[in-house]
Amino acid sequence: MATSSRDNDEAEPQRGYWRWSKQDFLPEESFQSWNNYVSALSQTWLRFKDRLFSRSDDATETEELKKQSEHDMKRCLNWWDLIWFGFGAVIGAGIFVLTGQEAHDHAGAAIVLSYVASGFSAMLSVFCYTEFAVEVPSAGGSFAYLRVELGDFVAFITAGNILLESVIGSAAVARSWTSYFTNLLNRPKNSLRIKTNLKEGYNLLDPIASGVLVIASVITIISTRKTSFLNWIASAINTAVIIFVIIAGFLHADTSNLSPFLPYGAKGVFQAAAIIYFAYGGFDSIATMAEETKKPSRDIPIGLVGSMSMITVIYCLMALSLSMMQKYTEIDTGAAFSIAFQSVGMKWAKYVVAFGALKGMTTVLLVARLSQARYITHIARCHMIPPWFALVHPKTGTPINATLLITVASAIIAFFTGLDVLSSLISVSTLFVFMMISAALLVRRYYVRGVTPRENLVKLVMFLVVIIGSSIGISAFWGLNPNGWLGYTVAVPVWFLGTLGMSLFLNQQRVPRVWGVPFVPWLPSLSIATNVFLMGSLEYDAFIRFGVCTVVMLIYYFLFGLHATYDMAHQQQKLPSKVEHTETIKNEGP
Repeated sequence: MATSSRDNDEAEPQRGYWRWSKQDFLPEESFQSWNNYVSALSQTWLRFKDRLFSRSDDATETEELKKQSEHDMKRCLNWWDLIWFGFGAVIGAGIFVLTGQEAHDHAGAAIVLSYVASGFSAMLSVFCYTEFAVEVPSAGGSFAYLRVELGDFVAFITAGNILLESVIGSAAVARSWTSYFTNLLNRPKNSLRIKTNLKEGYNLLDPIASGVLVIASVITIISTRKTSFLNWIASAINTAVIIFVIIAGFLHADTSNLSPFLPYGAKGVFQAAAIIYFAYGGFDSIATMAEETKKPSRDIPIGLVGSMSMITVIYCLMALSLSMMQKYTEIDTGAAFSIAFQSVGMKWAKYVVAFGALKGMTTVLLVARLSQARYITHIARCHMIPPWFALVHPKTGTPINATLLITVASAIIAFFTGLDVLSSLISVSTLFVFMMISAALLVRRYYVRGVTPRENLVKLVMFLVVIIGSSIGISAFWGLNPNGWLGYTVAVPVWFLGTLGMSLFLNQQRVPRVWGVPFVPWLPSLSIATNVFLMGSLEYDAFIRFGVCTVVMLIYYFLFGLHATYDMAHQQQKLPSKVEHTETIKNEGP
């Protein structure tokens, strides 16, 4: 009877999904009373030093933290689903809008080279993401990878930035959805929005944009498998529209429109590449679906590398067809493909293009709801936000609470805020996170705790500083004097020597179990350089927004996230001794 009673005491009580107690939101000791919180704030610096270099591990991210969700997500996806999720996440309105804008303003007919350059940089990041997703198949994506290799603080700041940018980006895409829908109906620009007396930029209320976000979220909440099926259908239709655009464009091509090919020189090509890079954005969404993938080691490499390879080819062909239909000076910056088809006598094609763009934005929003909710789920598992958002529903196998959080935030922004305030999806945050993932991969390959000698760790840090510093130098020289050459004769060799030094003087401490990035350290180092280079090609405003987002994240981290994760980590450290004590009691008997 004693044993039975003990087992009953140790059994976890079954709790319903919908619950609202303080323990579900603030279970940490620091938040149990005001005095506790004040005491925690007084120890902020000590706690920060404790967590700054505290790193997670693969098992914690993939197994232990999943227990915080109480139920597992359903493994229902294969490589075919992931390829189409790649298409759905990446191919949106960007290709239809940004191509004409950048061809006209920066690259000219050489816009195809801009897509090649940005596609090459994106593929380098894809390789790094793929290795991490296979080795650490977690819903946390980049947040989980950075937690393992660079620690809590770096992971939160970088992932927090891209998450905040995703919320704003989703709102912007939803507002664009309304604009394209209005165009498809052949109605005046803001006729479907509600005009109010609010401040300029917030005075055109958009219930359609909010509604589209809510509908996309409801679909993703019901079932990941059903979401995959709907995404497959929508992406297939969008792909058919893109094939039509490419074929029709080449049938009406005039090669004389390709001359002059480089009207703005190489600088224009790379300026455009930095902007259109974001037409490739979204591929990291696939990495967040690792917990719902049947065979991550096989399906994720095929899904990520396969989809991005095909998308790069499609983008280049679309850009080339546009450049051959119209001279770059005549390309319309707002509706490039529609006006181009109109110029060759295919006025009806503008409706096909608008329909394709609308479908593309729909799938972008659909996949974004999935991936962003999973980011939120894993961040909540670490208690950086209330763990209530980590719960997975037992019937649907989806993180409903996390989805609601991300939906409410983006729907409110989309309802009130105009596109001119949201500006664009372009931000230094995405490139910064991709750069950090590449650096984290080098750390993963060359450093293993308890195995790597301290002198090798010092060398690794020195080589990383050299690689990142020289990459920043190359980007700075390009921004200050793109036609000069003296700065590159210093920065490029320094980057090369830093990478060569890592290759010659450090031995890799870890070999990927299944799939790994080839030519390490060269490809990750090149990924760092290209991402930093493209960051340097962005406008000043992008860095201002990045700084503001980072400051907001820092304030939140030091007031809440730091203390929650500190308490959780120290609570987990006490668990082994508790388990050992229990086992001793069982072995000794009554």
